Amino acid sequence: MRGPRPPVTDEQMEQLIGGLLRAGVLLASAVVAVGAAIYLARHGAEAPRYGTFRGEPDDLRHLSGILRSATALHGRGLIQLGLVLLIATPIARVSLALYGFARQRDRTYVAVTLCVLGVLAYSLFGSH
Repeated sequence: MRGPRPPVTDEQMEQLIGGLLRAGVLLASAVVAVGAAIYLARHGAEAPRYGTFRGEPDDLRHLSGILRSATALHGRGLIQLGLVLLIATPIARVSLALYGFARQRDRTYVAVTLCVLGVLAYSLFGSH
């Protein structure tokens, strides 16, 4: 049987959060770069049509469609997935901070971080 885990120090949390942010941005950048290379290889020679505005296709407006398109190695799907990963990075950072504050048993910061996480979730999912 294990004893209780020692609390995470502030320096350890800073290292974890810094690593998470670096990894998230690097991963998102790499996915966008791969998507851009695929998109340009397939569509780079096409002439742009500036007379008609065309927004994102419906399948790239929802996470399931983005994942389907990205797994099929479509350039636009990979670019969208990279942007989703970039948006998810600060959410993961707040979640990691919540975990750290919970491990430190700091109830005030847990409550504040839960509020921040709630605002982020509302801004992503509840504003429709």
